[in-house]
Amino acid sequence: MAKTNLAIKAEPPASKSILRVEKAAGAVSGELDKVIHERLRLGIISALAANLRLSFTELKNLVEATDGNVSVHTRKLEEAGYITCEKSFKGRTPLTEYSITDAGRAALERYLDHMEALIDAMKRI
Repeated sequence: MAKTNLAIKAEPPASKSILRVEKAAGAVSGELDKVIHERLRLGIISALAANLRLSFTELKNLVEATDGNVSVHTRKLEEAGYITCEKSFKGRTPLTEYSITDAGRAALERYLDHMEALIDAMKRI
């Protein structure tokens, strides 16, 4: 029985472990860019980071979303200055193309750094 008590005392109480997780997660997640953190916007900005430019249709197909969802989320990224939108015509057909800005690329890199820090903090627990 004495060995059991020593083993229990040697391990940190579960409540302290949970507090460390919450502290680490809270510190990192508080720094996450809320504009990018939304699943569809993260997909959009990631796709644009990997491509010079994408048309509305290409983007919609890549992220597997509806016209309305792509429109709303690209507008939010554009308002944040993370992407640009160019409208033109290809023949007589309207063409909307998006590309990532330098600010958007920097924001994505910061976001990924924060996620890596959160993952590292969780692995240490």
